[in-house]
Amino acid sequence: MPAEQTAYRAGFASLVGRPNAGKSTLTNALVGSKVAITSSKPQTTRHTIRGIRTTDTSQLVLVDTPGLHRPRSLLGQRLNDLVRETLLSVDVIGFCLPSDQRVGPGDTFIARDLADLHRVRRVPVVAIATKADAVSRDRLAEHLVAIDQLGDWDAIIPCSATKGDQVEEVADLLSSYLPESPQLYPPDQITDESTLVHIAELVREAALEGVRDELPHSLAVQVEEIVPREDRPGDSPLSDVRVNVFVERSSQKAIIIGRGGSRLREVGTEARRGIEELLGHRVHLDLHVKVAKDWQRDPKALDRLGF
Repeated sequence: MPAEQTAYRAGFASLVGRPNAGKSTLTNALVGSKVAITSSKPQTTRHTIRGIRTTDTSQLVLVDTPGLHRPRSLLGQRLNDLVRETLLSVDVIGFCLPSDQRVGPGDTFIARDLADLHRVRRVPVVAIATKADAVSRDRLAEHLVAIDQLGDWDAIIPCSATKGDQVEEVADLLSSYLPESPQLYPPDQITDESTLVHIAELVREAALEGVRDELPHSLAVQVEEIVPREDRPGDSPLSDVRVNVFVERSSQKAIIIGRGGSRLREVGTEARRGIEELLGHRVHLDLHVKVAKDWQRDPKALDRLGF
């Protein structure tokens, strides 16, 4: 008698957590390719990013969200609203709690939000102890106990996205909560993020490295245009990519540009590598740094920048 075939599952999982909880790194590890930018700076993710993991038994669409936090600006408020809106439409939630940090007020704040959501819409929540490789076994055990005491979770699992430990198990666990469904995306697609957004994110990632802690919140990037060079041979295309980097103050502009433009050249070199890999051909990257005073608190500026 042939073995009973398991029904195919497909659906959406949202990774949530406070800023710098390892959500983007875990998203990339689960997908097996870089679809979300990562940085040691908190609140790197500014919009929901869908990474798609397709196997023979399931298609897990991962929605990486901005970190939930107590907002200090209109941008922060809009990012929190975006996360909550996302949570209302997914099939399972992965609550990321970094093992190298104690469970704190930020985690409690999110746990309350998730408990409220559970009352409105009974969505499963899996608590994920991220960065498990960064601590000893005893410390990890303490962390898992603290997570268990924080709320009523459907499951708790530790993992290390950077080392690959338990990543497959996290994927299988999240997928087990998905509904029976055919594939939602083509099997070879790994993200639904637009090329323009992806390019802007690559530039922002490069610009975030090595800057002061307060600057990431003030940094926004917008792609102005991508223009293919008409005089190029078909086997060696080249595109001009024009990108604007916005900051809130002149002093921040000076930091991004650096002495004699040295810092901006570094940003351009690093970002260009990723953009050329994304587009599949050479690019000339034209970066301009502009001041948009207090854009995080200006509704019109936020609208123009896509928030």
